[in-house]
Parts: sequence; structure tokens; C-alpha cells
Amino acid sequence: MRAEAQNNVEKIQKSLDLLKQRLGWETAQHRLEEFDARMEDPNLWDDPANAQKLTKDRQALVSAMEIYTGLKQELEDQVELIELGEMEEDEEVVSEAEAALKALVDVAAKKELEALLDGESDGNDAFLEIKAGAGGTEACDWAQMLARMYVRWAEKRGFEVDLQEEQAGAEAGIKSATYQIKGPNAYGWLKSESGTHRLVRISPFGKGTRETSFAAVGAYPVIDDNIEIEVNPADIRIDTFRSSGAGGQHVNTTDSAVRITHHPTGIVVTSSEKSQHQNRDIAMKALKSRLYQLELDRRNAEVNALHEAKGDAGWGNQIRSYVLQPYQMVKDLRTSYETADTQGTLDGNLDPFMEATLALQVSGKSRADARAED
Repeated sequence: MRAEAQNNVEKIQKSLDLLKQRLGWETAQHRLEEFDARMEDPNLWDDPANAQKLTKDRQALVSAMEIYTGLKQELEDQVELIELGEMEEDEEVVSEAEAALKALVDVAAKKELEALLDGESDGNDAFLEIKAGAGGTEACDWAQMLARMYVRWAEKRGFEVDLQEEQAGAEAGIKSATYQIKGPNAYGWLKSESGTHRLVRISPFGKGTRETSFAAVGAYPVIDDNIEIEVNPADIRIDTFRSSGAGGQHVNTTDSAVRITHHPTGIVVTSSEKSQHQNRDIAMKALKSRLYQLELDRRNAEVNALHEAKGDAGWGNQIRSYVLQPYQMVKDLRTSYETADTQGTLDGNLDPFMEATLALQVSGKSRADARAED
């Protein structure tokens, strides 16, 4: 086997070893059998919340086992093809198998990173909030661009996207929007996006000048029903009002919108897409999600260092810069990962940024350490 192919085999095997370790392969089949036995309990759905959690946990185990066995089998198949091609001196077979191995390195590395999404709530769905910051109309337009970027990212992953609330800007764009993103590890991926995002471009609003705009992004885990978050009724104020959304296919103007204000923390959540009863339920879940995130932050400040930029959406707090003029560049200020493909990024190609942040966390380096090495 040629040196490059052997090197790729070793990289893939390293990823497989980590996947096997994180999965606990030695006991995986036994755990699956236990899940199956519990699923056969005729009284399982007497407790819907527990049944749903059991189903979700079983599916996560099955998916992890299938990923590991699939990658392992693909590696063995390509190695066997290379050996066969070399034995028969068939260069075409060898080259095709080596190309497949090279592609498998990237797939295995991505699955390795996904396996590291094992935080307490990484596997949960996510609430994603986007708010225009400093910059007036420019910032509102930038907030809408970010909303489009995240919706595109989620759709590419096959995630379900529900718009919970949207407030239109005075002249263009949006002042704020809240989405619920539903999919495997949605929060685990999106939590790395929390912080201030800075845009530099030529103004599209007739000024012809270069403008800097800011928008704040916040990701919070959707809380499973089995996690108890107590909210004292005396600590909240619930208001109903007419939605002032921008209209269109995503937003319905309604008299049943609900806003909940949590006095001790100052957190405000809104839902304006369903009936008043549904909006109340959605807003309360969003509030519990925010309170749970605060508790996670208190418990593990290092893991949540990516949320450190929680000041005003303006100078000094940005985690990523998107420069469209005078040159094209998107750069993450935590990891130093950058790309000149600004359009691709704005079209939802965010995986490289998220993966770089996750890899930084896994390495144990702080944001300050990363900056010092830049």
C-alpha cells in the first residue's frame, strides 16, 4: 500500500477508535437489547414523556452503532480493494479505492466531531434568537441576512425550522426573530454561534459608504419534559398583544401573541404564531430554556466560554466578522478559522466554523489561548 493511502487508513482508524470509545462498543449491543425490552412494555406510553425519551435515546444508540459499523466496513472494503488491485496490478482499481479512502477521512473526521457532542443538552433541539444591534437600518438588514443564513444551514441538514416570533425593522430587515430548530444535536451545533456577528459592507441603502453593522445571536437548548425547571408565577408577567410581524408566508398577524417577562433575570420571550393557548405554552418553554441555559453557564463556565460575548451587540463583543468590502472574508475570532467564500457562508455553509469551535473546545484551549496563537 502506498504511503498516502496508509496514512489515510491510520487517520480513519484513529477516528474509529474514538467513535468506539465514545459509544462504549463493548456494551452497546446489550444496551440496545435493554432498550428493546423496555419498548415492548405494554404500559410504556402511559407516561408519554418517558416513552419519548426512551425512543429518542434508543434511536441515538442505533444511529451511533450504524455510523461506526458503516465506517468500519467501508474502510475494510477499500483496503481489501487496494490489496486486490495491487495483487492483480490493476492501477485503476487501486486509484479508485485510494480516492474513496481520501474522501472517507473527511467523513470519519466529521463523525468523530459529532461524537464529541455529548454535553448535557447537546442532543436537544434549539431556540435560536437573532437581534439587530448597533447600526440602525443597516443592522436590521444584517439581522435578516443572518436569519436567512441559519435557516439555510438548518434546511441543508434536514432540520425542521419553526419561526416563533419576528419583529420587523422600521425601514428594512428585522429587529428580532426567534426560531425553534428541530434536529439531531441542533443545540450542540448552534451553541457555538452565540455572540455578536459583525458585518462590513458598502451600504445598499443609497449611501454608497462603507458601513459596519452588528447583530446578536443566542442559542438555547429546548428543555426535555423530564428536566424540571421551576418558574415562580410571582416572578413573571404575561402580556397578550397584536403581533407586529412583517407578514408573508412565515408570520401571521394575530391578537393572540404572548409575551412573558421574567423579572429576576430580565429575560423576555415572545410567541406569536399559534393560538393564545399554544403561544403561552411555547413562550413558557422558551423561558425555561433560557433559565436552564443560565444554570448551565453557572455550572460549567469553561464549556460555555463561547457565550462570553453577551454584552451589547457592538464593538468589542464580536465572535465573527463578515467583510464584504473592500475584500471578501469571513473570520471567526475565537478559532481564527477564515474563508474567502463569503457567499457560501451566507448561504448556510457554517459547518467548518462550528467544527473549528468544537475542535477548540475539545483541545481544552480557551479563547484567549487561541487568540495568543493567532
